[in-house]
Order: sequence, then structure tokens, then C-alpha cells
Amino acid sequence: MTETDPRSILGTFIRAHRERQPSPARSGGRRRTPGLRREELAEAAGVGVTWITWLEQGRDVSASPAALARLADALHLSPAERVSLFDLAGRRDPVALAEPQTDLSPRLLALPELFAVPAYLLDHTWTARAWNAAAARLFTGWLDEGADRNLLHFVFLSPTAKILIADWPERARRLVAEFRADYSRRPRDAEMRALIDALSQKSPLFPQLWREQAVLHREGGEREFNHPVDGPQRFLQTTLLVASQQECKLVCLAPIQGAL
Repeated sequence: MTETDPRSILGTFIRAHRERQPSPARSGGRRRTPGLRREELAEAAGVGVTWITWLEQGRDVSASPAALARLADALHLSPAERVSLFDLAGRRDPVALAEPQTDLSPRLLALPELFAVPAYLLDHTWTARAWNAAAARLFTGWLDEGADRNLLHFVFLSPTAKILIADWPERARRLVAEFRADYSRRPRDAEMRALIDALSQKSPLFPQLWREQAVLHREGGEREFNHPVDGPQRFLQTTLLVASQQECKLVCLAPIQGAL
């Protein structure tokens, strides 16, 4: 029968990885216990033996992020295994809150070009790092040559955005709530804080919406635009997270046939 209790799954996970660790070299004969003993793991992680024992037994014990981080290091967990450890424990990994990668791989930057429809790649500050020709044509004023390609800067500081985005007031409100969801995961990120400060000083509306404390996941759906050359257009937007760098978002807009 498949186990469904996260605490029991966590205990099985820790025990399995403890038993896979190389046994310390000791004199006096062969060890009967595979891998590390609980006492040895507790010493390596700087935690109590009882705590390790209760975790492996699936008991409801408190596990701080710092203690879990030391446990992950002592078990030599891979990045994916470390994520599972924290997910099962219901905690946020302090290492995961480190500064995000700013150097994006060429393969990642090439993604928008694989689409015939408008597509662009946003980094953790919602700055466009790559886009295709269809996106450049649609987002006039944002993805133009030499323009400031931060999406929030464009929406709140560019007069063009209020014309291009058909339902600008509602879209602006939703974007702030969606950005807050990202910011809540990285409240100490210097670039994100600088962006919030700059928008609060330059935009009359942004600080008002930011104070509302609304939070939304970035969702897809219909998007309407009033393009200065191509006229009214309607798209179905989809946002994809990049598995290798989840602070990046690949946004695609599929034209709605027969729209407007």
C-alpha cells in the first residue's frame, strides 16, 4: 500500500538516505548496520539522536529549516533530494532563498524563438530576457529597441501601456498581486526590493495597489490589446515555469481565432 502521510514518507526518506551513506571506517570488525547509525548522523548534522529517531518514526516533531539544512548536508543530498526533504517537512529551504541566477543559458534564452505566436521569457524581476518577433510586434513600447524591458515598469510608467492593454486598470491590479506572490518567496532579494521602491516613487497607482496586500498566482486567460497598427487583438495567455530555473517564466499568447 502506498504511504500517504507526509511525516511517514519523510521518515522513510531519511532512513533510506542514512542507510545509503558510507559507513565510517572503524576497527574491530564488520558493522551489522548499513550506512550511518542514527548517532553518527545526529553528530554529523549537529542534532539530537532522539530527534532523528522520531523523524524516522514519522512522529509529529518540529523541524526547523536550519536543522533540516544541516541534515541535508550530512546526508549529502542532491538538489532534487534536498527539495523533497523540505517539501515533506513542510518547510522552506533557506538555501533556496539565495540570490537567483542572473546568467541564463543560451538554450533557455532560445525558447521564445521556438514559438510562432508571441512568446517572451521573464526573469525573477519580471524583466524580459528573450522574446520572438511576434512578441516584439505586439508589445510596442515595451520590447522596442533600447526600451526598458521590465514588465512592471512598462505597465505602470509608460503611457503606451494604458493604450495597448485594453483592460489596463484591472491588468495592472492583477500584475501587482501576482508579483507579490513571487516577492513573498524572496523578500530579501535586493533587485526585487529596488524595483518595488522605484515603482513606489514613480507611479501614483503602484504603491496604492501594493498596500492592498493582494496575492494571486500568475494565471492564464484571455488578454485583449489595442495595437496602434494591427488594431484590436485577443489572445489566450499561458505562463510556463522553467523547471531548471523556476524564477523564470515563459509566457505565450495564442491568438483567438475570429477574435474582434
